[in-house]
Amino acid sequence: MTITPVSPRRPISRALRAAILATGTLSIAACGGGAGGGPSDTAYVARDVETLYMAAKERLDRGASRDAAVLFDEVERQHPYSPWARRAQLMSAFSYYTARDYNKAIQSAQRFLSIHPGNKDAPYAYYLIALSYYEQISDVTRDQKVTEQALTALREIVRRYPATDYATDARLKIDLVNDHLAGKEMEIGRYYQNSGKWLASALRFRQVVENYQTTSHAPEALFRLVESYLALGIPAEAKKAAAVLGRNYQGSEWYERAYELMQRHAPETVASAAS
Repeated sequence: MTITPVSPRRPISRALRAAILATGTLSIAACGGGAGGGPSDTAYVARDVETLYMAAKERLDRGASRDAAVLFDEVERQHPYSPWARRAQLMSAFSYYTARDYNKAIQSAQRFLSIHPGNKDAPYAYYLIALSYYEQISDVTRDQKVTEQALTALREIVRRYPATDYATDARLKIDLVNDHLAGKEMEIGRYYQNSGKWLASALRFRQVVENYQTTSHAPEALFRLVESYLALGIPAEAKKAAAVLGRNYQGSEWYERAYELMQRHAPETVASAAS
């Protein structure tokens, strides 16, 4: 069975677009002085806060996300007590995110939350952290530490802000992440099967059945359990796995294959189940 990993780069959701537009719109009018535009804009030059912020915003608007992030960082560094500094922190995090510098995006968003934990934009900061982990999810053949971090961050959004659009999107992504993690367990379980390590494979497939039972991998995991238990010489356990497979996925190819396997290797068990 082919494992489809979570797509690592997805379009920014409407919730995120709306949030960043709200974050970027300030009630404070910019003073004259323009946005600037030369390469030297990102170098340290003491500037008034409005000019500096608008220079950063102009860079972001035209797609120079990394330069924008550096300038937003300068807003906070040069004017830490200005009302603009708080918004610049979030804009910096978003700019790093769009530049695919996910570690810095996470750091910027976490810094914002540490300073302004009760701010109205806190849900957006948590969402940005979760997205930054989510975008780094790799193929199931690799280490899945960042996948676990994404899952934790997404669950945190649902726990803290269950009625928001962020939570709605997080729930969808949680399903995808769980499917991905189940795929990793399946990958390892098949490896153990191919190596003849049947007990180790059975443990991996049980993980999928018990912890990821709503994912697309559950039917195959039950079938692989039947295979592993038969190889271990415990047909009674194979029968239990096959029964669960038949009860929940009777029309699937995995049930048909499991039934044939039981007929071939443990016909007496199948016969007793039918009587």
